[in-house]
Parts: sequence; C-alpha cells; structure tokens
Amino acid sequence: MTQRKTASEQIDTEISGLYASAPEPLGFAPEHDLRAFGLRREPGSLLIYSVSGLGGDSPMFEDLGDISRQYLNHRHEAAFISEGLSPPLFVHENERSSVAESRPVEGTFSERHMLDEDFEVIPTPGHTSGATAFLWETDEHRLLFTGDTIYLDEGEWGAAVLDQSDRDLYIGSLELIRELDFDVLVPWVARGLPCYQVTGEADARRRIDAIIARLRRGEAADARPPGSIRETGT
Repeated sequence: MTQRKTASEQIDTEISGLYASAPEPLGFAPEHDLRAFGLRREPGSLLIYSVSGLGGDSPMFEDLGDISRQYLNHRHEAAFISEGLSPPLFVHENERSSVAESRPVEGTFSERHMLDEDFEVIPTPGHTSGATAFLWETDEHRLLFTGDTIYLDEGEWGAAVLDQSDRDLYIGSLELIRELDFDVLVPWVARGLPCYQVTGEADARRRIDAIIARLRRGEAADARPPGSIRETGT
C-alpha cells in the first residue's frame, strides 16, 4: 500500500517557481484534497492558501526561502493552520474578523491592486463576501489562483456555491475571471488530478460560461452531480 505524503512534503510541478504542498484530505469530503502553493519571486516569495500540515521544514522552503507574505482566498482556509508557520498574513477586509479568530492578520485589502509588478490581487466575491483571486505573471505563464471560486474535479471546473454564497456576486466574479488573461488555473481544492490545469483563452471561456449558465438556471454549479463539495461548506 502506498503511503500518502504529508503536507510538509511537496509535490513537483512542471511550472518554474511554483511549489505545491502534498495533498491534504478535506476532512468532511476526503475525496477532495487541499494544497498550499509557494511562489518563488525575486521581490519575495509568497504562500497562497493554507493547509494544516505544512511545517517550516518542508522541502519547498529550501528553494523558496523566507516567505514575505501569505494570502488566503477566503476565511474557511483559516480552519487549516500549520503550527510553526506564521508568515505575515493578508486577507480581504471582509474576512478579517473570522480569520483573526485563528491567526493574527498582518494586513487587509478591499480593492483590486498590484503587489510589485507581477502579482495582482483581485477580489472575487460570491463564495464568500471577501473571496479573492490572485494572478501571478512569470516569464512563461500567467497563473490564476481561484481558491474555491473555481475548483478542479478530475480535470473539470466547478464552483463551490454554498447556501450562504451570493449567486449574483458569484456570477459577476466569474464574468470578471472570464476576461482575465491567464493560462494556468490553480485552485485550493481539487478532486483527483491534476491539482492545477494549463488552459487557453477559448478553453477557459467555455468552461466558465458553462458554470455561469448553471448558476443562472439555479442549478448546482459543481463539476459533478449534487452531493459534492459545494454542499459542505469550504
């Protein structure tokens, strides 16, 4: 029997500068995995998302060095905190009070803005009121980190619409994402592989339009039949 890696280990990606923690099962839906991603950048490495088993001794940090900032997509990630790992944490201002119950928050934001010249912070409310996407431009790719707003289900794209999610805001955020220039989708949650997906403009538009259409019809917007992650509350 193959032993599952712990999150303090890492898995290799084929994208230069991108490091992924090993998959961590989502407790109430263990067929779905969480991952945190490290971004090696000249101005300062970043950590995107949160998992509970990622320690400072993870091999990824040998290459990343000190983490200048950690960003969360939304407040539910605060339930997955790694002990002994505490880079300065940044979240949308609407998520601060919830996140601060678990971990100190260094700073907040409310508007779309750039960090340096390569990393863009893009609020995408809907899943939660402060859900936020992050767009990182490298020499080779433009990677979009969507958290739960768009997640992967064995290669299909889905939206984690909760009972408390705002569908109208969600649709507006998906329309915004549809217009972004990106070629790699990197969610927090994925069922099966891949944990990130290379895409193109036409492919991304087709997939996002399908999600929007399901939302507008009032249907489940996940990639699988009802009963998956969208009903559980990540």
